[in-house]
Amino acid sequence: MGTKSTDTKDIEYAVRTILSYIGDNPEREGLKGTPERIVRMWKELFRGYDPEQAPKVTIFPNGKDGLSFNSIVADSGTYYSMCEHHMMPFFGKYWFAYIPNPEGSILGISKIGRVIDYCAARLQVQERLAQDVVMMIVDALGKEHPPLAVGIIMEGEHLCKSMRGVKKAGKMHSSFYFDNGKLPELKAELSQFVSYG
Repeated sequence: MGTKSTDTKDIEYAVRTILSYIGDNPEREGLKGTPERIVRMWKELFRGYDPEQAPKVTIFPNGKDGLSFNSIVADSGTYYSMCEHHMMPFFGKYWFAYIPNPEGSILGISKIGRVIDYCAARLQVQERLAQDVVMMIVDALGKEHPPLAVGIIMEGEHLCKSMRGVKKAGKMHSSFYFDNGKLPELKAELSQFVSYG
């Protein structure tokens, strides 16, 4: 990987060049501030490359202080990311579930969305995004007593398909699972969530 430039003027110049290439005038009133706005936007959209912005995944010991889970814990929500092939958005819904290890840890449930947002904040493909999320959660829960199963199903609309190329709207499904013995049970539960989602 090359060295990251810290001089945003180079990036702003490149954006002005792109604006000229597509046939617009980077000096017209509406576009004068666009290169600077794009630099600020990219810093936010691609924060997933910055390890310092990785979310702290809160975990609690299973079976302590009144917390005891031996069944499926689930969460769902939305996500937004950028396709690495055309740098166009893809976005949709996710359904996440895991089965804690009775001797392991339990996730702070609000952290799942933060992990998904962080992993989505880089150039991605949907399949790798699903894998990145699961592996980050598995790492947070620890290797000594890993969860019995972890899985995510992601449904996404890709604007590189619906706005260009074939110009057909449609959803893409992907899933990734970590199995430590309870995968069939988890798959059945996730499939149920998706069918009602």
